Amino acid sequence: MRRLRLALAQINVTVGDLAGNSEKIVEWTQMARKAGADVVAFPELVITGYPPEDLLLKPAFVKENLKYLDVVASKTKGIVSIVGFVDKQVGIHNALAVIHDGDVKAIYRKMYLPNYGVFDEKRYFEPGTECLVFSIDGINVGVNICEDIWHPDGPAKTEVVSGGAEIVINISSSPYHAGKGEMRERMLVTRAMDNAACVGYVNLVGGQDELLFDGRSLIIDQKGNIKARALTFEEELLISDIDVDDIFRARLHDPRVREKKPGVSSGEEKLAFVKLDQEIQFPKPATPPQIHESLPLVEEIYKGLVLGTRDYVRKNGFRKVVLGLSGGIDSSLTAVISVDALGKANVLGVFLPSQFTSSESAEDTHELCSRLGIELITIPITDILEKCKQSLDPVFRGHEENITEENLQARIRGTLLMAISNKFGHLVFSTGNKSELSTGYCTLYGDMVGGFAVIKDVPKELVYSLAGMRNKNGSPIPERVLTKVPSAELKPNQKDEDTLPPYPVLDPILEFYIEKDMSLAEITSMGYDEATVKAVIDMVDRSEYKRRQGPLGIKISPRAFGKDRRLPITNRFRERIQSE
Repeated sequence: MRRLRLALAQINVTVGDLAGNSEKIVEWTQMARKAGADVVAFPELVITGYPPEDLLLKPAFVKENLKYLDVVASKTKGIVSIVGFVDKQVGIHNALAVIHDGDVKAIYRKMYLPNYGVFDEKRYFEPGTECLVFSIDGINVGVNICEDIWHPDGPAKTEVVSGGAEIVINISSSPYHAGKGEMRERMLVTRAMDNAACVGYVNLVGGQDELLFDGRSLIIDQKGNIKARALTFEEELLISDIDVDDIFRARLHDPRVREKKPGVSSGEEKLAFVKLDQEIQFPKPATPPQIHESLPLVEEIYKGLVLGTRDYVRKNGFRKVVLGLSGGIDSSLTAVISVDALGKANVLGVFLPSQFTSSESAEDTHELCSRLGIELITIPITDILEKCKQSLDPVFRGHEENITEENLQARIRGTLLMAISNKFGHLVFSTGNKSELSTGYCTLYGDMVGGFAVIKDVPKELVYSLAGMRNKNGSPIPERVLTKVPSAELKPNQKDEDTLPPYPVLDPILEFYIEKDMSLAEITSMGYDEATVKAVIDMVDRSEYKRRQGPLGIKISPRAFGKDRRLPITNRFRERIQSE
């Protein structure tokens, strides 16, 4: 019986920490070897961290990465390791190394370079031109990188048809958005079935600036059955034994693998074949099945926000964070995520009431902090606001109060939060949500101040869902926060709906316009009021300059502000229903 034990090292690394990442690769390689694995695979660009962006334009960075590849190789014995790195030829390549007995035995260079959404790989890399299959004790293993396997007639098919690969290993750093895990799994199941091959897919886990990587590594057999599935948003060494004779028997009954289409896997493609001198020993101590269930979507998103928050703070060298608390749902949810990510001792809440702040908001803020066990500082801003108004009176005299005075309150609060940050070295968290940021219902240099915006990509309705889900475990958020009418409390009796459509109406319109690029006419045709849609689109378009100056935040949607959506600030194009 031909069998191979495959290990997928789903690890969390840091961009630019070449030494630390390499040390971790060696550590997890040793773990895999002790677990009896014959092959261990690591994520895409694991030595450099992903994405390294313009670090790739620094020759010294590329050179150091190659040095650490040699370090990793020298410490890898008794197992085949597949490690992502940056290769240097005439240009540079997103590549993987097949390492065995202390040496790099073969290199595969990524062929399909994504250049959409958050990806910008054509800015840096040259595409590879040669597929790769290595043989270990008579078992043929094809390898490729991330985007390569998304193409049905891509390298995986060539490696199977022309190279005889029975197992295909894809190393990946696939950024997360809500629901992507299921979509990716369906694609991989299809690829395994179409090629009658076992597919091992290892994905990065962790946060990198606004990007999240969810892990969810997979081992899928030739029939499309999930043999192993790793945890979501956690490190894990995923191990499974692969019965290669089963793959051979399945192929005897599936002629598709033997069919060679003109120009596609016809044998004309370049393919390298490397034989490794290593015997596979079975039987081995049994490994328990590792098939972790997918999380419910809201729980998945929450777990991702916690991980993204923790990694941004820790990887950037901060220990504590500070955030303004208002008694509202957004700041309350941000505080709970912060505590879950960093621990209560590392979160400082600041309550900054004005004459417009309700007694209920004060009570809810104190109750929230009591339940979370975090320190709360209260700094009233009424006197500061009056002093500012007096200073501006010679300039503003004769003009009625308007949104200027409302924004002044937000900017006073922002100034005080930044002062605390400067004095104690805490990172300021902005607490605004995607609905507010989309429509500009936020104050530049006010409530938008901060180094990180935890719920920047979370629409208001989802904020309530996340808070409700989290409250099922310990009820950290006072119930009244979940039920009271949203208000900025910058003037008497103010409600969000004075300025915005109700959130159940607003959020779908924003999704259609921002994430799906639907036109005014298309959204209106779905039954939404034309005047409301036009007003929302106008608010979104006019607020681009604000978003460009705000802090980055965690991406959880298919199209977040930032890397995903890049519109000019100076822009006179406007949607008009008459033009449809």
